[in-house]
This record gives sequence, C-alpha cells and structure tokens, in this order.
Amino acid sequence: MSYLSSNQLKQYEDEGFVSPINIFSKEKANEIRNEIEFIENEIPGELEEAGRYNAHLISPLLDEVTHNSKILDAVQSLIGENILVCGTTLFIKNPNEKGFVSFHQDAKYIGLEPYNWVTAWVAITDSNEKNGCMRMWSGSHKDNLKKHNQKFNEGNLLTRGQTVENVPKEQTTPIILKAGQMSLHHPTVVHGSDLNKTDDRRIGFVIQSYIGADVKQVHGKNGVQIARGVDKFNYHEKIRRPKKLMDTNDLKLKKQENDNLQEIFYKGSDKKGKF
Repeated sequence: MSYLSSNQLKQYEDEGFVSPINIFSKEKANEIRNEIEFIENEIPGELEEAGRYNAHLISPLLDEVTHNSKILDAVQSLIGENILVCGTTLFIKNPNEKGFVSFHQDAKYIGLEPYNWVTAWVAITDSNEKNGCMRMWSGSHKDNLKKHNQKFNEGNLLTRGQTVENVPKEQTTPIILKAGQMSLHHPTVVHGSDLNKTDDRRIGFVIQSYIGADVKQVHGKNGVQIARGVDKFNYHEKIRRPKKLMDTNDLKLKKQENDNLQEIFYKGSDKKGKF
C-alpha cells in the first residue's frame, strides 16, 4: 500500500498540493506516450482542442493509469475509500507553440461540490521549468474562490482563459516531475503554467478529477467510473472502461462525455472557447 505519509499529508494541508509521488517507470511513461501519439496519427484531431478530454475512454493504457493502485492509495488518503473517476484531460504543450495555462482554481467552473475531490497530474514526459511545468501558489487553497477574469486569450489552454490576476509569481512553487511521477492538488489552490521553451513535447495526463461518492455535479452531468469502494449516493451515471484501443463505440462515448463537459464548462457564459 502506498498511502501518503504524515509529511505528505501535512504538505497537502499546508500548501494545497503534494509532489512528487512515484507511480511508474520512465519506460512505462514512454509506452503511454507512444499510445497517445499512435491515436493522434490514426485519427488526426481526435485529441486536439475539446477532444483532449476523456482519452482514457478510448485508450486501455490511459485507463490503466486512471485506475492505478498507487495513485488510488494516495487519493484515498485525501478523499476517503469511495473513489469515482470524473474525467481526464491531456495537457500537451508542443515545442514552439504558444500554449500556457493562466493562474486559476479548478473549482471555479468544474461544478463539483462539495470539494471532496482532488486532481492528479501525471507526467508522461519530464515536466520542468524549461518546458512549462505547473506552478502552485502555496496556501492559496485556504481562501475562498477568487475572482476570475474571462480572457479567452490566444494560447491559453483553459476553456474561458479564466485568470486570477496579480498572482505573485515569485512566490509560486514549480512542480518538477520526472516521467512516471505525479502531483496531487486541491480544488481551490491557485496554479498555472508557462510556455514550453524546449525542443520536445511536454505531456501531462490529468485525472480531473477523483471525486468522493458524496460529490455532486451542480452544472450538468458527468459519467463516472467507480475506481475504488462503493457509490451509495448514485449522483452520476456509470460508464464503462475500454477493452481495446479506439473502439468505435468508445469513441462515441468519449464524444458524448465531452459534449456534456462543454455544457458544464461554459454554463452561464455567452461565449465559447475552443477547449
């Protein structure tokens, strides 16, 4: 069992994140990268823009990551033994592209309440300050949700370009991960990331999020998978796991789930972004 240590629990409580946590080998990470790139080559556009969500529904390897027992042990330490998978996101920054993530809080638009949930950011490639790793504003999870400006700005990988202004960047912590490591972060910690200034892709696979069975979706509906324990609440429809790569019916399920997600992310907005 690889539950979080008392030091790791304290880091999460004090800072709003815990990192790095070793999950699998660099070789395994490379195998996963190859599967992602195989999907990109076989079905161009499938993992781009709003298609980057829920790739675990069409990829057995990403599904395997999502249900990895080491990840679930760590998550259980934070949200309890009944764990649901409520979506995943690929954050891919290609070299020389202007992709960045403005400082924001996940809980602002995602519609999951109460906040008994956590986001796992799994590094498929190394993630560091040169290639645009996440930066966390330590302790910011202890405040209420902050005002976010909706910028819909060029290069911003967030749905609405949602931005918390005046974040003291020099006080933020870079989340440096080796391929196969992960970080966990709280729904309300302020975080963002810079441009990739290297010659290789930076790939993060993000389980966004692992939720407790007591968590509702208040802006729409999400299909979920039971990752561990039981769901006595039944707030969400249960969806299947993939048995083979890029199955036709699984591709349809991914599309349906992503359409639902768009409704959630843009609820109350008169404008839509491409993510």
